[in-house]
Amino acid sequence: MRRPKKERQKLLIETIEENPFVTDEELAERFSVSVQTIRLDRMELSIPELRERIKNVAEKHVDDEVKSLPIDEVIGEVIDIQLDQTAISIFDVKQEHVFKRNSIARGHHLFAQANSLAVAVIDDELALTMKVKVHFTRPVKLGDRVVAKAKVEKTTRPDRTTVGVLSYVGQEIVFKGEFEMYRSSQ
Repeated sequence: MRRPKKERQKLLIETIEENPFVTDEELAERFSVSVQTIRLDRMELSIPELRERIKNVAEKHVDDEVKSLPIDEVIGEVIDIQLDQTAISIFDVKQEHVFKRNSIARGHHLFAQANSLAVAVIDDELALTMKVKVHFTRPVKLGDRVVAKAKVEKTTRPDRTTVGVLSYVGQEIVFKGEFEMYRSSQ
């Protein structure tokens, strides 16, 4: 359903504030307008393009320094991390991540993104994955942007922490994981 311009722009602002990683294509589909219309609306409202929004979020939120592994070893781009609390990374699915015959992402790439984020969020020099429960909820395809969100759920012993990870394409969950992590201390 097409909305009047003012209403669409108000909803556009709200949508981008809620999810700064939403693409122009997803917005166009959501509001039943062309991608060009979304771009014009963004320009008129002084809303930066996706890459700039991601950089802005990253600059604001990557305050803590990852201790458990070098940041460049995390699969995907970490854009937000608060040690022992939450972390977010983005992974763009490219040709080298998919099966050639159907352009569906290989599961180990989604797992690697989630697992490395679960390790990175631990505020300790040593963090190792002990046990994992995973569920892939739908296939991820070439060109999809996967946003993984890790949350420290509980610490059962001084050396055990459970981290939940949900990965999304757009607003849809594509991966769920519960990672039991070993840490050297608390």
